Amino acid sequence: MRCSLVLLVSCLTWTTALLTAPTELKYLLDPPVYAEVIGRRGENATLPCILKTKPVHYKVKWTKLEPGRIGPENIVMISNAQASKRHGKLGPRASLRRAHNMDASMQLSDLQLQDGGTYRCELINDIEDESVVVTLRIEGVVFPYQSRNGRYKLTFGEAKTACEEQDGVLASYNQLYRAWTEGLDWCNAGWLQDGSVQYPIITPRPACGAEPHPGIRNYGPKDKNRDRFDAFCFTSLTTGSVFYIPGSFSFEQADQACGRQGADLALVGQLYSAWRFRNYDRCDGGWLRDGSVRFPIGTPRVRCGGLPGAGVHSFGFPQKSSHLYGAYCYKQVLKSE
Repeated sequence: MRCSLVLLVSCLTWTTALLTAPTELKYLLDPPVYAEVIGRRGENATLPCILKTKPVHYKVKWTKLEPGRIGPENIVMISNAQASKRHGKLGPRASLRRAHNMDASMQLSDLQLQDGGTYRCELINDIEDESVVVTLRIEGVVFPYQSRNGRYKLTFGEAKTACEEQDGVLASYNQLYRAWTEGLDWCNAGWLQDGSVQYPIITPRPACGAEPHPGIRNYGPKDKNRDRFDAFCFTSLTTGSVFYIPGSFSFEQADQACGRQGADLALVGQLYSAWRFRNYDRCDGGWLRDGSVRFPIGTPRVRCGGLPGAGVHSFGFPQKSSHLYGAYCYKQVLKSE
């Protein structure tokens, strides 16, 4: 390659860039055969990282990548050919698979809702560091949640707490997007995990904004401490079971009815989980622990309110003493049972 004197600097820079540009990885297999791993809460998952060849001295570092994280990176574990050291909250549930002597894959046990995200497997070998990334997707369901005080009453922190109290976490944008592709159409805006406020629309209509096309509507930056909206929560498979007790109960009587069965009134997230993962379909309104009355429908039919879509439908938050419904209960199943 020939360079004129005038373009010497830029030409040398470009030539250097060509020489140092990333090429095919020498040590790691890229991309992984399974660049996305799907798991459910309580289950185990293996994030693949396979070596093609081994350097003489090396370490493998697994890190969970969290954009916007303040402070040190979220290291899960660091290992070499002989031993490994686990770090942080994920560390106790992490281990190397070691299916063969070229296997640096990481296993995570007892998956939690917060485990979903992007992970990096990095081979550290002096200046020849290499890495691949793998996405762990927790299979679950997104559900909108509103305060018992009405629409748009939750700050970001209150929305986060509300989801956690209902056996969930604030949904990520990717989780909301996937729910939208699967049919979630909701006209009320809610907080997401990243602090944004958005809502999914499949059938555009005047009451849901002026946009003529379906999509995820974004309210833009909002003040987490002052602005108030609803919440989009995310939950996954539960180890327990949801069941219905028919009757005409006040809220207190419904709670007592569940207690006599060795159970508690179900949380909203637990009912959504039963609907999504157990195909739970019941046409009767029943109390839940937050004081709301809901019912899960898998197959819409006229006698179940005539509602057109499958889902968990809500009667809101009736007066606890004067309104009478059945009870949706949740009984935890221990792993040893």
